[in-house]
Amino acid sequence: MRHRKTGLKLNRTTSHRNAMFRNMVTSLFKYERIRTTGAKAKELRRWADHLITLAKRGDLHARRQALSIIREKTVVYKLFEEAGEKYGKVSGGYTRIVKIGRRPGDAAPVSLIELITVEKPKKKKVKKPKGAVKKQSVDDKAAASEKEEKPAKAQKKAAVKKEAGTKKEEKPEKESKKTDAKKAVAEKKESEPKATKKKPAEKKTKTDKKEEKPEKEKKPAAEKKAVEKPVTAKKPTTKKKAAEKKETKSTEKKKKPAATKAKTIEKKDKAETKKEKPKDTKEKK
Repeated sequence: MRHRKTGLKLNRTTSHRNAMFRNMVTSLFKYERIRTTGAKAKELRRWADHLITLAKRGDLHARRQALSIIREKTVVYKLFEEAGEKYGKVSGGYTRIVKIGRRPGDAAPVSLIELITVEKPKKKKVKKPKGAVKKQSVDDKAAASEKEEKPAKAQKKAAVKKEAGTKKEEKPEKESKKTDAKKAVAEKKESEPKATKKKPAEKKTKTDKKEEKPEKEKKPAAEKKAVEKPVTAKKPTTKKKAAEKKETKSTEKKKKPAATKAKTIEKKDKAETKKEKPKDTKEKK
């Protein structure tokens, strides 16, 4: 009897058979479907189911066992990452075999083996009575209208705040314009007094000239007094006439040259005053 002798020999040695199925299972998890003969596909299904159960377990020992069978590390990483999502709640039935036909050379039956992705069961829709649906629709419309009103009110408030902000910004601009106008007026006022102050300065120059002229005229008068004083001296008494006459004669002789000098100075001053008089008349005009 053939007890505990599962699996097909496929007219191959154990080493050849194990190497072949290792290659086939790696390509199955890599490309998710392969095409082979019917007998090999049925035997490959056992290998694939065993590796998926290891991936669902997910511990380090299971990963090392899978790496001892699958030849590429990237395929192992992919299998262990996706096994929980694809086959989490299902136990068995991870592959599907589809018969394609016969091979043209030896007429061997060919079949397609592929992995099955388990889809999550969809929730069934429970039918509700029509009256309840109408009430819910009315309530939903009321709730939707309230929700629409709230953003509209919020938008209005935001618009009002923006307008208030713009008005506040306009006020400082107006104030700044007023201050600029005031500054311009003040500058004009400051510039006008400067222009008016220049005229009195010119008048002062004219008056200075007028004041200088009398000073020049006063000088000869002071010199005349200095010259006339010795001439208009008091007469001496009868007792001392002889002595004083001698002294006066000696002083007169000494002062004659000074008197002549004073006369020449007076003549020059008169000539200068005559020349300056027409200028004064022109300035008065």
